[in-house]
Amino acid sequence: MDLSKYDQKHVRVTDTDGNTFTGLAAYGGREFLAHEYGGDEDGLFIEDVLVYRSQIASVEEITPHGTAELWTDRLILRRCRPEDAPLLYQGLGSDPAILCRRKENPFSTLESARETVRRSIGRYGEERFYLWVIDAEDIVIGTISACDRGDDRLEIGFAVVRAWRGRGYAEEALRKVLEYLTENEGIPLVTARRAAEDIETGQVLENAGMKPADTDGFLTYEYRKR
Repeated sequence: MDLSKYDQKHVRVTDTDGNTFTGLAAYGGREFLAHEYGGDEDGLFIEDVLVYRSQIASVEEITPHGTAELWTDRLILRRCRPEDAPLLYQGLGSDPAILCRRKENPFSTLESARETVRRSIGRYGEERFYLWVIDAEDIVIGTISACDRGDDRLEIGFAVVRAWRGRGYAEEALRKVLEYLTENEGIPLVTARRAAEDIETGQVLENAGMKPADTDGFLTYEYRKR
């Protein structure tokens, strides 16, 4: 079995004890695992779980749906965890930029951040629910989400902690999510909105490949399935 072919693929692994692990795989070569973990064989990481070759009963590539873990060159886009709530509150809770895009900031208090994370975790079983934490170097630097607007259309939104802006992270995350939503999820149209004064967001949207559409108090952008 060539485990390396599953690197950066979404898989379902069943181990010899009957446990099943589903998620994005990262291949660990024998030399690397021997140095880092003292093992003597290769294996697969499924999120935070390492399954050695001898422990694998079966492995299959799967097509993920909903908020699947996604990787870019510098980022991991993953599902919320309970411990993310205070980090999102600290990083985004007082950010006025969020209020330029929505009626309220879901991270404005520690309690609201915890409730937002709790609700999101409860909805991750839904195929059309999308909310990712943006993780850079094991640091939570923001979120990116997509809301179902009906008519096979999703509206996307993102927020990056101010200290991490200007480094291309928002654009990198947005490109990956747009690709996933249109190519993997089959969404024909993804839109986004920004306030007229929010020039920075407009630049991110356009750099990620979204096109200006029309104006209704907000500026609307579109990305269509290729």
